[in-house]
Amino acid sequence: MATSLENIRPRHPEKVNNPAVPSPPKPNWIRVKAPNSEEYFRTKELMRELSLNTVCEEAACPNIGECWSQRHATMMILGSVCTRACAFCNVATGKPDRIDPNEPEHVAEAVSKLELRHIVITSVDRDDLDDGGAAHFADVIRNIRVTTPETTIEILTPDFLRKEGALEVVVEARPDVFNHNLETVPRLYPNVRPGARYFHSLNLLRQVKELDPTIFTKSGVMVGLGEGLDEVVQVMDDMRSADIDFLTIGQYLQPTPKHHPIDRFVTPHEFDDLKSHAVAKGFLLVSATPLTRSSYHADEDFKELAAGRQKRACKVRS
Repeated sequence: MATSLENIRPRHPEKVNNPAVPSPPKPNWIRVKAPNSEEYFRTKELMRELSLNTVCEEAACPNIGECWSQRHATMMILGSVCTRACAFCNVATGKPDRIDPNEPEHVAEAVSKLELRHIVITSVDRDDLDDGGAAHFADVIRNIRVTTPETTIEILTPDFLRKEGALEVVVEARPDVFNHNLETVPRLYPNVRPGARYFHSLNLLRQVKELDPTIFTKSGVMVGLGEGLDEVVQVMDDMRSADIDFLTIGQYLQPTPKHHPIDRFVTPHEFDDLKSHAVAKGFLLVSATPLTRSSYHADEDFKELAAGRQKRACKVRS
């Protein structure tokens, strides 16, 4: 029997009753070409062949055409449904999927077939799991190490809120980069990231450095949500107090009219100013452009991070 449209579960059930606020027209500096390269379609075919999710697709990333044409895909593990309901995010929410026990092997196989020098692995939040998915993250890292030992690994994790011991499990697997995004300024958390806690997220990144100082730490924020410049600069100070190495800043883009409305489009000149502020704070690396996303150009960024650490170490020795 055919399923009626009324019985199809909405992608974001918690947003159904939100007022619809259409996004304003995108300025020229935000617009990107629709993906149509052969490599893009080959990458998409491989993801389906291995039953893998990507945040590129689920979060409607504007850079998917450019990245996939270069065979760069950010794989999203632990299913396609998130247990949180962040106001900015396009990932489906609700009852989570069953974990695929073969996913770590499939991710490692995809990394090998794509011949990736650097891979970014992210996930949905899994508040339903005792460890928040930490052991699965560790399994993915270990499988990649076995299959392609030369590939550097970057993870973009949930906050593991109220998951005692979870962070230690992930850090023990020794990713090269540990990323957890603060996303926005503390004042906007109740509306933008209601299931999270700003200082818990900040402390998570601080703990990574305490557990293993050799792991690069990374975090990002969106602008255009209604934050002030002074608030963003304070977040930079907070990040540096937690010894975070790499900061990304990008324009918030509203996935649907039911998501958090865009306050404004931040100009490229303003992004240059934000980068100048961040560089002056002492980050090893800063990426601040309208289209910057956590994993955008991650392979080149990792090389710069490593070079920056080496340069700073040489200065200390001299």
